[in-house]
Amino acid sequence: MVDYPKCRLTTWADAERWTENLAAQIRPSPHPPETIVALTRGGWVPARLLADHLGLKRLVALRAQHWGITATPTGKAELTEGLSSPVKGQRVLVVDDITDTGESLALATAHVAEHGALSIESATFLHITHSKFRPTYVGEEIPRGAWVWVVFPWNYWEDVRTLALRAYDEAKTVEGAERILSEKCGLELPRSHVRTALAGRVGPTGD
Repeated sequence: MVDYPKCRLTTWADAERWTENLAAQIRPSPHPPETIVALTRGGWVPARLLADHLGLKRLVALRAQHWGITATPTGKAELTEGLSSPVKGQRVLVVDDITDTGESLALATAHVAEHGALSIESATFLHITHSKFRPTYVGEEIPRGAWVWVVFPWNYWEDVRTLALRAYDEAKTVEGAERILSEKCGLELPRSHVRTALAGRVGPTGD
């Protein structure tokens, strides 16, 4: 039996709402951040949006990989690339798109501390309440019992491709894959998107 996650499609309008929510929480701080560390890949877009809202010019990358439908081989969070610029003596805000287990953000904040940041806060667009790490700032909270795999606009095709290929391997037809994505994942996708995700596996019009 193939396992499929229940999914939630999010939009750029959602991202703007989360950004405004986070910015409104961060602005009143007596010691606002000077540098944003984006936990890439997922945190890169949220970090850039926050930097724009907060008027911050300094944006540093730190790369992590984790479990999920695009998993690391070990299933654990790993820092795979170090900080792209120094953070010593800086007030730092570490940003990611979501805290699920919280491992990635916990590793990132510890890494930033080791590199001499003056202070460290963290922010995520979404926070699932079963996470072992709670960010300083949260755009939206998802109760543990309402867990879903969140498909963000910046990783839409990656997630859809992974799930569509899995569904096609089971169903053997585009229509069957489309039905599985709808019934098991809750993804109502245009057939053209399913075909695009399956490019190289099926032809432009046939199975």
